[in-house]
Amino acid sequence: MKRTRVAVNGYGVIGKRVVDAVGLQEDMEVVGICDLSPDYRLRIAEGLGLPLFAPGKEARTTLEAAGFGVEGLLADLLAAADVVVDCTPKKVGAAYAEAYRKAGAKHIFQGGEKHSLTGHSFVAEANYETAIGRDSTRVVSCNTTATVRILHALDSSNLLARARGVLLRRATDPWESHQGGIMNTIVPEGSVPSHQGPDAKTVLPDLDVVTMACKVPETLGHLHYWYIEMTRPASRMEVLDALRRQPRVAMARAADGLGALNAIEELVNDLGRPRNDLWEVVVWEDILTVQGCELFLCNQVDNQAIVIPETVDAIRALAGAEPSGAASIARTDAALGVLKDFHQPFRSAAGLRPGPYARGRG
Repeated sequence: MKRTRVAVNGYGVIGKRVVDAVGLQEDMEVVGICDLSPDYRLRIAEGLGLPLFAPGKEARTTLEAAGFGVEGLLADLLAAADVVVDCTPKKVGAAYAEAYRKAGAKHIFQGGEKHSLTGHSFVAEANYETAIGRDSTRVVSCNTTATVRILHALDSSNLLARARGVLLRRATDPWESHQGGIMNTIVPEGSVPSHQGPDAKTVLPDLDVVTMACKVPETLGHLHYWYIEMTRPASRMEVLDALRRQPRVAMARAADGLGALNAIEELVNDLGRPRNDLWEVVVWEDILTVQGCELFLCNQVDNQAIVIPETVDAIRALAGAEPSGAASIARTDAALGVLKDFHQPFRSAAGLRPGPYARGRG
C-alpha cells in the first residue's frame, strides 16, 4: 500500500494530536515536523523519533543551540511530503501558503485562518467529496465543526428549518491557563452573529443559522445550547435517530452520572484516551427535548481534539487516496476508537487501548 506522506508544521496543541492520529492510519505516515520553539514538546517529539525541521535558518540555529538535532529546513520537509498540515498559531499559517504552493505540496489549514485563504472549508460528514484532489482546504474551527455536525445531521434527515445557538466558550487552552484567560466573569462576544454561524455556512451555504457566544472562566470544553425550528413536527426518537446516523455525534445521559463537562472528561480519561481527547460531539440524550416543530438540545465540544479526525480525512481527500467520504470516516474512526454512545459496556471499546506510539509506530 502506498502511504500518503504527511508533514506537520507546528507541534503544538493541534499539531501533536495530528501527528498521533496520522501515526495510527495504515495508509499514511508522518515524514517530519517543523517548529521553532525549543521547549518540552519538542523533547517529546525527539523521544518519539520524529524528524525535526526548522522554518528558517535563524530558527535552526536556535534549535541546535538548545541541543536539538535538526534534519533541515521547512523547504526540505515539504520536498518529502505529499500533504502538509499547517498547525501554526492563528493567522500565522497564511504566511506559509506561498511556500506550500511553491513546493507543490497540498496543504491543510486550521480554523484560525480565513476561508478566503483556500476557498474551501471542510467538515468530512458534510463535504468530503468536494475536497478530493484539491490543492488546499481549511478544516474549520472546533465550534464550527460541532455546529456543522449537529446541523448537517438534522438537515440530512430533512428536519432542519433554522437554528439559533448560544455558545459558551472556554476561556483558553488548559496548558495556557496560567498565562491568560478570564477569572470570575463572563465575556460576551461583541457582535451577533458570532463568527461560528457564518463560518458554518462556508461548509453548508444554505443553512439558516445564527449564533451568539461568550467566554466563560473554565478550560474543560465548550458547551452549546441549540434552539432549532424543524421543518415539521417530529418525535423525539426521530430526532435522536437522525443524530445517531452521523458517525461523530455521540450520545450521553446525565442520568448515568455524566451531567457536566468534567464528568465527560473523566469518562474519556477512564477509557484511556490520549490526552483525554474527545473526538466526538457529545449530545445529552436525556436533556434533548422536542415540542412539536421545536427542538432543544445541548452538546459538549473539545476544542483540542474535535478537528483531529476531520484533519485526517482532509489528508485523504486532498491526496485523492479515498474517493468515498463515508469510507474515509470509517477508517479514521476505527483507528482512533471513536464511539457512538457513552452509555454502553466499554470493555470492548476501541478507546480502551494505549496511545499511538505504545506499539513503536511513528
